[in-house]
Amino acid sequence: MATTPMIPPAAANPALDGGAPPPPQMVAPPPPGTDMTGICFRDQLWLNTYPLDRNLVFDYFALSPFYDYACNNEQLRLRATHPLDLSHLSKMTGIEYSLSEVLEPHLFVFRKQKRDGPEKVTPMLTYYVLDGSIYQAPQLCNVFASRVGRALYHISKAFNTAASKLEKIGYVDAENESTSSEPKAAKETIDFKELKRVDHILASLQRKLPPAPPPPPFPDGYAPLSTEGEKSSDTQSAEPLPPVDPIIDQGPSKRIKFSA
Repeated sequence: MATTPMIPPAAANPALDGGAPPPPQMVAPPPPGTDMTGICFRDQLWLNTYPLDRNLVFDYFALSPFYDYACNNEQLRLRATHPLDLSHLSKMTGIEYSLSEVLEPHLFVFRKQKRDGPEKVTPMLTYYVLDGSIYQAPQLCNVFASRVGRALYHISKAFNTAASKLEKIGYVDAENESTSSEPKAAKETIDFKELKRVDHILASLQRKLPPAPPPPPFPDGYAPLSTEGEKSSDTQSAEPLPPVDPIIDQGPSKRIKFSA
């Protein structure tokens, strides 16, 4: 089995003022088993040097911070045995990694599990290598929580949008009602009770006031135009009317017939 050499961490750059360089410090990766779904590992130098297949993919996975050096696979590596040999892993107990699915050269799925016996295995976490990049798969509860949270966000956003639109519609309806009530109010300004009340007040005031004085007489030598017409009408009424024949005026149907 081909193995890759372990590269020690690079030391820090010396100070530019000529002082002594600080001692090298190793940055400890997060402990395996914690939630590391937000990080990704990729070693392009290794990918350019070795092929990514089922025989070497575990060595590539061992370079990532997802690898637990206390696993049973590491003990097999120290014995110069293939770390994924199930015949040896089934005889051991503790934490181990197994290759569950392979789609060379694009996809490799590792499952971290706890072995309590040859047939008793408890799954813990899942990792996958996708086109050379290593990820930790999220747990099912986290996936459900994320989907439910996203659905609740969109539902609340939809309710807020609907509420804002309904408020605008209600505001427009209120404006329409106010504008429509204005001409109705203008039409309903005539109140008959108020009109009768005003007429009653005017009539009572007219009774309290003295009667109007007679018009002043015409000056001497002034003849109004209406006097001639009044005189002509008086003379016409004074002339006797011609006698009316009652028999003729009754018409032929009412004329009396005499027998000979």
